[in-house]
Amino acid sequence: MANMSPNKTPIPEQEPNVRNKNFKEVSLGYTLEQALQEAERCLNCKNPLCVQGCPVNVPIPQFISKIKEGDMLGAYNILSAANALPAVSGRVCPQENQCEGKCIRGIKCDSVGIGRLERFVADWALENNVSNTEVAPSNGHKVAVVGSGPAGLTCAGELARKGYKVTVFEAFHVAGGVLSYGIPEFRLPKDIVQHEVDNLIKMGVDIELNMVIGKVLSIDEIFEMGYEAVFIGSGAGLPMFMKIPGESLVGVFSANEYLTRINLMKAYRDDSTTPIMKSKVVAVVGGGNVAMDAARCAKRLGAEVHIIYRRGEEELPARREEVHHAKEEGIIFDLLTNPLSIEGDEKGRVSKINLIKMELGEPDASGRRRPVAIEGSEYSVDVDTVIMALGTSPNPLIKSTTPGLDTNKKGCIVTGEDGTTSRDGIFAGGDASTGAATVILAMGAGKHAAASIDEYIKNKSK
Repeated sequence: MANMSPNKTPIPEQEPNVRNKNFKEVSLGYTLEQALQEAERCLNCKNPLCVQGCPVNVPIPQFISKIKEGDMLGAYNILSAANALPAVSGRVCPQENQCEGKCIRGIKCDSVGIGRLERFVADWALENNVSNTEVAPSNGHKVAVVGSGPAGLTCAGELARKGYKVTVFEAFHVAGGVLSYGIPEFRLPKDIVQHEVDNLIKMGVDIELNMVIGKVLSIDEIFEMGYEAVFIGSGAGLPMFMKIPGESLVGVFSANEYLTRINLMKAYRDDSTTPIMKSKVVAVVGGGNVAMDAARCAKRLGAEVHIIYRRGEEELPARREEVHHAKEEGIIFDLLTNPLSIEGDEKGRVSKINLIKMELGEPDASGRRRPVAIEGSEYSVDVDTVIMALGTSPNPLIKSTTPGLDTNKKGCIVTGEDGTTSRDGIFAGGDASTGAATVILAMGAGKHAAASIDEYIKNKSK
């Protein structure tokens, strides 16, 4: 019998004043009883708009129906056939803007907790040592994937299922890309990421670490090794700065560096060999998910943390859930505020950030109201750390070493909807072609590119 409650089944979480002092996962996940209760809220629509909102086209009503029946294996098989990384997307995908944003129940009440149910099923599979690693017989073709982030891992998994021999070349010493270096442990435990990587290895995917493509090997050299197509999913790891005075002072970090030290190199642990400043007062400049991640990490390291954002709360680009969690954890939001400069002490270390108040004017080209400085509203805050979370762009290394590969003015690889590029046999997707975006959009790009690569090689082999 359908559960017609207007509200999502609440998901257990650590208490705010406990979790803001540790790096354990904030959300504890549904119990079986809670998952069954939430699954009953799904109306199993004949025209499921939720599927249209999913970048990887998970058959959502079908996997939820299996939960209702108590068939978790069936639910996992349906889910994992469409989504190569269900335990990841169930945690970090912005469902509210995608599948849940299309849910018919969301018109008058809370949408069905699709993401929470996805996570539950994926975690059930992990706890019961279940994996969907079946692949087709080898077709004798080789494909290379550059980057082991969500786009690369998804592309590799899709191709392996079709019988391709896939090698993933990863620049870091750990696979996972942004899943490993960019998203904190308290949102996405790294053993979850490793489990998904291990599943790909079981499917026959080779992962070569410490391979900086453009330095160790070029794309053209990869083709010379017998690979018939290359997918570039190298992400967008080049940080942006404001170009204001003081950004070169000790204590100014890009969010990428700060998060990489913490997430990938475990700088928050007492036994870590990677240094990170144990700050007293931190200013995080930016309002996206990366800014929230950096701020919440700094809070867990014991700092008073301010988020500096030049627009208001309604314009914050971060997920509502991340903003809510940050507020609960004691992060201070200095909204309608913009940095002017950073000052340092006699040793060249950050000591102060100078700010100015803003107000919203007419809409700009993006449609958002443009922030305008209020004359005479300047003020300063004493800080010892500033983290710039202003977005990222692709590293130009691959472009500069791959003749004929077109990029746009932001350095992103130009692709068609199917992932094709200006070079025959080279495909791209995810942040490398769109600039910084969401994990699930990168996964969708990897999935579509895999289908294009399959078609390309089949046509070439005729």
